[in-house]
Amino acid sequence: MKLRALLTVLAALGLALVTWPSGADDAARAKKVEAGRAYFTDVVLIDHEGHEQRLWTDLIQDKTVVISPFFTHCNGVCPKLAASLGKIQDGLGDRVGKDVLILSITVDPSRDTPDQVRQYAQDVKPKPGWLFLSGDKANVDLALKRLGYYVDEPEAHTNLLIVGNERTGLWKKAFGLAPSEELISVVRSVMEDQG
Repeated sequence: MKLRALLTVLAALGLALVTWPSGADDAARAKKVEAGRAYFTDVVLIDHEGHEQRLWTDLIQDKTVVISPFFTHCNGVCPKLAASLGKIQDGLGDRVGKDVLILSITVDPSRDTPDQVRQYAQDVKPKPGWLFLSGDKANVDLALKRLGYYVDEPEAHTNLLIVGNERTGLWKKAFGLAPSEELISVVRSVMEDQG
């Protein structure tokens, strides 16, 4: 059967011919992946469960993420940011860990050892898909610089969340103390972006 006849039959049946990405699409994606890896780096962080996580490959590449700064001895805004993230987690339900990751990164890696971050996370009670991250100071500082969260003093950290969809390239910032419905709406808009 000739291609034109096959397409006519498929169209008559309401079907479409599936096409695969061209080599140019594959090359563009590979270039984008390498640019992401070069920018974010694959610096190793430690999650609250003691697992090593590479910033680009494990936490950002091909994912939608909600990223927030914190430090364990914060008595100011950090508990409020954690509460906001908890409401996002509850509002998105089982999509957290599947369609989106929540990443809380310490801005005080000298003091916030992986053990201290684990204890802090136990108090917050994150569900799967929400990671609290610390690690070697040089590694955490590099990650914070790449994300725009690095500060000389932990108390100077921002209240902004970064919400990004690496697959489509859509990145937004949101005020972490905004009403939870607004934050969930922002996260959904980024998560569901089609590029």
